[in-house]
Amino acid sequence: MGNRKLILRMMVDLLMTVCLLGLMSFMLTGQQYHEWIGAATLILFIIHHILNLSWIRQSGRGCYSPYRVLQSLLVVLVFLATLGCMVSGIVMSQYVFAFLPIQGGMSLARLAHMVCVYWSFILMSLHLGLHWNMILGVVRKVAGAPAPSAMRTLIFRLMAAAVAAYGIYAFVKHRLVDYLFLRTMFVFFDYEQPPLQFLAEYLAMMGLWIFLAHYGSKLLKRKRAVSRSHINLWTQEESS
Repeated sequence: MGNRKLILRMMVDLLMTVCLLGLMSFMLTGQQYHEWIGAATLILFIIHHILNLSWIRQSGRGCYSPYRVLQSLLVVLVFLATLGCMVSGIVMSQYVFAFLPIQGGMSLARLAHMVCVYWSFILMSLHLGLHWNMILGVVRKVAGAPAPSAMRTLIFRLMAAAVAAYGIYAFVKHRLVDYLFLRTMFVFFDYEQPPLQFLAEYLAMMGLWIFLAHYGSKLLKRKRAVSRSHINLWTQEESS
């Protein structure tokens, strides 16, 4: 039952990731499809939190390591950014939520939507990165992949580093900093760029933040393990 629930959670998260990429492709999908993808994301977002109720209930218990602080902070930020996307999107809706009696606030909603969407993209990618080991473990188990070898691990790490490097290039090219900090009021889109290249660059940017979160959390855990070993060593010396 536990494995089924874990696989279900991963399926929901995968669908949310696909929807996120679809939402970032607004200029390719158009307004109507963008709204329907957003509505699907809202439903998946609610399901995601229902499936993770046990984690939410336990969030106030136990000690908070630096990793757990980072994880909890990211969860809160993702929730707030996604909520901002949903509320501002509903205010601006011309199709899916057009029946709601909402008047005014369009210009403010548009700016809030732009900021929240790009922050959600980064924060969700970081959130994925913190759970990357678990994701890889489930994928290996479902696919029946052999145990990782040193050579295979090295190859995958080099590939991840290459994706992250391309992600840096795409991040600068698409001027995401301008949208994150409202340096501009409009999103620039190159209509001459092939759609597959656009998606590849957004996937690379997602890969960049997954890479940083994954290896950053590994460093954080290793640092904590070293600190613990030093404390244990010091305690043993003092007791002897």
